[in-house]
Amino acid sequence: MGGSDQYWQRHSQTVADPVVVFDDDEQVTANRQPAPAGAASNGTVVVKTHTEYSAVARNSSSDSFAVLVHLKAPGMTDAGSAGDAQPRAPLDLVTVLDVSGSMHGQKLALLKQAMRFVIDNLGPDDRLSVVSFSSGARRVTRLVRMTDAGKALAMSAVDSLKAGGGTNIAQGLRTAARVLDERRHRNAVSSVVLLSDGQDTYTTVRRWGSEAAGSNYEALVPPSFLRAGGEWSAPIHTFGFGKDHDAAAMHVIAEATGGTFSFIENEAVIQDAFAQCIGGLLSVVVQEARIAVTSVHPGVRVVSVRSGRYESRVHEDGREATVQVGELYADEERRFLLSLAVPRAAEDSDSETVLVNVVCSYRDAATGGNVSVTGEKAVVARPEDAGEAERSAEVERERVRVQAAEDIAAARAEAEQGAHEEAVKILENRERLVAQSMDGGAVNVALAAELREMLERVSSRERYEGSGRAYVLAGMSAHAQQRANSRHKAFGEAAPDEVTLSYATPAMRAMVRRSRGASVEQKLRESGDEVSQSYYGVPP
Repeated sequence: MGGSDQYWQRHSQTVADPVVVFDDDEQVTANRQPAPAGAASNGTVVVKTHTEYSAVARNSSSDSFAVLVHLKAPGMTDAGSAGDAQPRAPLDLVTVLDVSGSMHGQKLALLKQAMRFVIDNLGPDDRLSVVSFSSGARRVTRLVRMTDAGKALAMSAVDSLKAGGGTNIAQGLRTAARVLDERRHRNAVSSVVLLSDGQDTYTTVRRWGSEAAGSNYEALVPPSFLRAGGEWSAPIHTFGFGKDHDAAAMHVIAEATGGTFSFIENEAVIQDAFAQCIGGLLSVVVQEARIAVTSVHPGVRVVSVRSGRYESRVHEDGREATVQVGELYADEERRFLLSLAVPRAAEDSDSETVLVNVVCSYRDAATGGNVSVTGEKAVVARPEDAGEAERSAEVERERVRVQAAEDIAAARAEAEQGAHEEAVKILENRERLVAQSMDGGAVNVALAAELREMLERVSSRERYEGSGRAYVLAGMSAHAQQRANSRHKAFGEAAPDEVTLSYATPAMRAMVRRSRGASVEQKLRESGDEVSQSYYGVPP
């Protein structure tokens, strides 16, 4: 047995051992420099507002005037690469991997290959801990920095994984929680990746068949991962592998912790799915972002905020509203629709009404500095006649997307009750309405295609149970979080390997391209065809 194998075997522990405390994480590097308030490492979040119409007639009022708040995070140079010269926030990553009996053979081989890619693309300031689970769970490696030595240890640990036993997702997550809760040191960014191809057979949960009585899938999630009282926790990004996983459980775990749920129907693309996720995690530029909306005009009130899974609150008097946004990857965007009550103009001399002021406050992930950005105030003109008022395409696109997301959720609820014809009708109707709003361009074209794919997958019990539930829940996750995940067949950019790239940032796309290149190189090396290797630019 080699030295690396001996090391990880000494440092791996089963969760059943009550004596072991996971406080042996490797020291983090001091690469995060203190920054004064208002400082940012690479630009600031851009905050824009768009009003539904450019003008409202002076003698008119509205109880539901739409204003779009649009955030865009600053970018990064060559974001996502392990050797960035530009400082970025280092990552603490815990991968929770299913090694139950159903993962034997090709599935486990593909998982190991994907993990090797992840390890290869982590930088020396990032730390990784590998947790595996079957009937029980064990920490295979402590949180160790991904230096050359750390990568060698992690590779050895991954190569040692063997499939066998049952599926205990809850135990795997409890072990991951201990890794993060008991660590002595902390990197700026923390996250968990969970992959499973089966259903937890060790935890009593009410599944979708008894949804009317209320499901309790959150029983699978350790309390320290559940966000409460405005506290930020490490998100769990879940990956349902193949057609036999518990998509409902994986979706709830992701939603409860602020993560995304991905459906890997085509098992061969697991590496690309992991790559997309890692590309985002290695480019976090904003943390603990919060939007504060304040009414400027004394008669303007905030009626509601449509914010998906992001916690929002409207104050009782309607004068203020907040949205808890959390982390943003480089170049990532968020859109939130406000509904405002707008009064008549008080005086004939009022040529415009200033509606609301929007401020985004957050912590710069790379420097730790606190930043506050004030967007342009949302303003509407108040002419005598607003018949020629310009309509905002930005607001309309977001309204179409939000309404589609709501109908996707409604169709899923019908399908869960066995009303597949009704589910199809909901999606068909929404597809027709989206098609009528094609002024939204490529976004609406892709949304219509997604709805068509969904209605096919909910059309019968057999199709829904086979892949429809997972596909629909993954779609709901992407729209609710406005964040890229992976699904069979793409919403947004079509990809030959069918990995979904909706909402994908440049860093995520770049990491997927790197994954595809690595896969081609590996296949060529395995073939031993020096002529082909030379043609593709791969040294023999």
